[in-house]
Amino acid sequence: MTHRNYETASLAERLRSSGATVAELLATDRQLLSAAWIPGVELLPRRIHRQRHRGFFGEFMREGQGVPGDLGFWPKQWATARMFAGTSKGFHIHPPFIPEGADPSAWVQQLYLSPSSSPCERPYDREQWDAMFFIQGNVEMLLVDERAGMERRVMRFLIEGDDSGGSAHAGVLIPPGVAHAIKVEGSGDAIMVYGTTTVFDPEAEGRISDSIERADLPPDWVKYLERAE
Repeated sequence: MTHRNYETASLAERLRSSGATVAELLATDRQLLSAAWIPGVELLPRRIHRQRHRGFFGEFMREGQGVPGDLGFWPKQWATARMFAGTSKGFHIHPPFIPEGADPSAWVQQLYLSPSSSPCERPYDREQWDAMFFIQGNVEMLLVDERAGMERRVMRFLIEGDDSGGSAHAGVLIPPGVAHAIKVEGSGDAIMVYGTTTVFDPEAEGRISDSIERADLPPDWVKYLERAE
């Protein structure tokens, strides 16, 4: 037998291990989480307006305003994705742009760790950043920093869709070089809306530990089908 650990870990510890919620992260001073936060990852707070008998309405971002405005960030392509209940997506990763002749570690550290660097200097048009939010369903987001020169950090947090009555509504901005995965929580499907700084390119869709995405047939079915050939 094993005993469940009911001890309460700090938010920073849960963020990099068992997981936290977007509501907790938005309500906490980022400086208190700096040792666990992946540089370049941003949460974009969203307010959902509920209309009785009709539905709900929620904005995501306005060009030049809020966090995206401060970062000089704006997507070039928008898309949607539906994930069925009980499914997961990822891990996958988009390669960062490294100038020819530049040391990858030094380049990344200059962009994300140097006090003198401006977010507007990031080469958004040459690498894929993802900005996403969910209009339906609850999901767990998992992020892993795999960039050269950066500390390998893990972030796990729950995001609620607009159809939820909770307070964990936010968009997520994910830099290239940060592996990401999404796991649908609960019994409902999840619908995601996401924008990217570059148009879709299959060559920029690196897959890592993605066997969960491949709905393989049961082994006995495969064996039977192979016999039929």
